[in-house]
Amino acid sequence: MHTGKVYLIGAGPGDPELLTLKAVKALQAADVWLVDDLVSREVLGFARADARIVHVGKRGGCRSTPQDFIHRLMLRYARQGKVVARVKGGDPFIFGRGGEEWQWLAERGVAVEAVGGLTAGLAVGPALGLPLTHRGLSRGVTLVTAHTQDGSSLPWAALAQSGLTVVCYMGMSDLPTLTAEWRAAGFAADLPVAVVHRVGCPEQRAIVTTISRLADDVRAARLASPAVIVLGEVASLAALQPQLEQACKVA
Repeated sequence: MHTGKVYLIGAGPGDPELLTLKAVKALQAADVWLVDDLVSREVLGFARADARIVHVGKRGGCRSTPQDFIHRLMLRYARQGKVVARVKGGDPFIFGRGGEEWQWLAERGVAVEAVGGLTAGLAVGPALGLPLTHRGLSRGVTLVTAHTQDGSSLPWAALAQSGLTVVCYMGMSDLPTLTAEWRAAGFAADLPVAVVHRVGCPEQRAIVTTISRLADDVRAARLASPAVIVLGEVASLAALQPQLEQACKVA
């Protein structure tokens, strides 16, 4: 029995030009692709003509392919001697379950290699002209998720006191509750917030608002998941005027 190899590949936020050269090389070497929902169709253009494309949707708030099934698919193809590309939006090790998949495969003797990608929480800066760190405003940035497996709350009070820029993933499902938690934790009501839908994609749309107006303004602009939320004074620096005008037209 010949054992193949699995690449855990970060496809970035959507724009195929943001793929790394290493990612493109691995994608073109793959016999089988296991592709998440958030991977853009343009990225699929790097597949060989004879490559098999299997869509294994994983998206918050939607019906998803069971993780155990994805594990078993990777193992099956690798044991057939195939080169497998497990293709994820963003980076496989930032809210992408890449660590779980690596461990599961390694325990079964499958060769695994991770290829990093640009996660949406970092791509949002260049996409909007928004510096996530800025002298005098923010000395660092923290990436967090508002959705935890056990339902526990994050240490928002510590983050509020830190003065760091906070980039929040998976926070769009219940903004009134989330903003109430932020206010109770000590975030100022007038703290600037940017919300960006589909970072780096042609359909990218964004607004800049404040915590107190966040839920209402997101509803008015009809923004939805997938999106990232940027909390911090740096959000006020976003170069958003054309996108704001478009958001108003859509709303």
